[in-house]
Amino acid sequence: MRSLRIGGRVRRMRQERRLSQSQMAGELGISPSYLTLIESNQRPVTASVLLRLAEKFQIDLGSLSAEEDGRLATDLMEALSDPMFESADVKATDVRDLAATLPALGQAFVTLYHAYRRGGPADGALGMGDGEGASASIPSEEVSDFIQRHFNHFPTLEEAAENLWVDHGLALFTLQQDLVKVLAERFAVDVEIAPTESMRGLLRAYNPLTRRLQLSELLTSPSRTFQLAHQIAFLGFRREIDALVSGGKFSTPEADSLAASALANYFAAAVMAPYPRFLDAARTSRYDTTILKHRFNLSFEQVCHRLTTLRRPGAEGVPFHLIRVDIAGNISKRFSSSGIHIARFGAACPRWNVYDAFATPGMLRVQVSRMPDGSSFFCVARTLTPGGRQVMRGGLPARAGMLAIGLGCPLSHAKELVYADGLNLEDPTIVTPIGVSCRTCSRVDCSDRAMPALAQRLIIDENRRGLSTYSIATDG
Repeated sequence: MRSLRIGGRVRRMRQERRLSQSQMAGELGISPSYLTLIESNQRPVTASVLLRLAEKFQIDLGSLSAEEDGRLATDLMEALSDPMFESADVKATDVRDLAATLPALGQAFVTLYHAYRRGGPADGALGMGDGEGASASIPSEEVSDFIQRHFNHFPTLEEAAENLWVDHGLALFTLQQDLVKVLAERFAVDVEIAPTESMRGLLRAYNPLTRRLQLSELLTSPSRTFQLAHQIAFLGFRREIDALVSGGKFSTPEADSLAASALANYFAAAVMAPYPRFLDAARTSRYDTTILKHRFNLSFEQVCHRLTTLRRPGAEGVPFHLIRVDIAGNISKRFSSSGIHIARFGAACPRWNVYDAFATPGMLRVQVSRMPDGSSFFCVARTLTPGGRQVMRGGLPARAGMLAIGLGCPLSHAKELVYADGLNLEDPTIVTPIGVSCRTCSRVDCSDRAMPALAQRLIIDENRRGLSTYSIATDG
């Protein structure tokens, strides 16, 4: 196991339990002086000490991971890249030290900056001046963080989905009809495929008084099955969902509701693609999304989402990250199990192949990419079919916004994917240098740079022009 420098977290854990250094050192079987060095990050925490921490203090080792510090450091760098901090002269090393030694303070800063981004100075007091109890948090970000903390894997929902299969004798190739039967027999709910004009812009509508579930005729077959399973989640497994939501400690009712909806979606995916069968198919097909789509009657997006949830201990799939963007660069979904950092504020790096996908709608794009820290990834991306979002208005088709999905894994796992066949993954000429965002990226030779990097001094030389306006910036 790799040694970790997590002194700030260890110190905070000790202080929360009101232990002296001598008391905690005694519990861990180390000297107080060694604990002092650990807490000041002058010594790494060894595997044996980590195991004793978990045993003595009943903690989840995932909460102490270096990846968490790295993600917080990236969030801080993104926030500090705002022009308002330009004169602060904050160094990347300062940010990493803060994330490692004072993570709670770092997270508080990110939350405060989030509040600023949400409300802005024009709305008064960082968006918090609307009376007592006003929240600074954005529900979608709270839910994204909640899913990330759980590594997008919820065992109780997986178990609930497996029980549904056993209790009702579900079959893969008749799943949609089987779920309609479950709704009728177990929950006394009638299902109707409703015409577009009667749905008034909705794709799913459930009336708890009449116990009627209406699904729009515009929904594709995978989407109809998904909505049926989503409704069963709330009717039959509300207790499991509520227990997870309450444990998430969300700050607003809106975040609670959004989290519950996300968990119902998770359950629906687990019903449509049962864990053992889907994992076996993924491994056997070498993560071929086309085969998985047809075998489980899923959409491309549903396949990609399900692949990110395969984190069951002892039965894990390839660790993937997922990002969903629109053509303007807005990120509507993000999750990382691969270790890659995804932009939280503002635009992401334009070199990610998820943006290239818009140039070739429907075609799968492949990319080998490398971050400034040397971490490398293998990524595939493709646009999504608008599906039920395409409607007619006044005889003309309304615009259906195009989205793209990017799915990637550490380069070390690339050979497990069929999409890497025929590629020389050791060839440096096929590697695309990428970053998280322009303001946090240290590359000075990037032709796609849209703004100067936070960590570099901006110098404009009237006698020289680089690949971009900011590409010749130096520290000198």
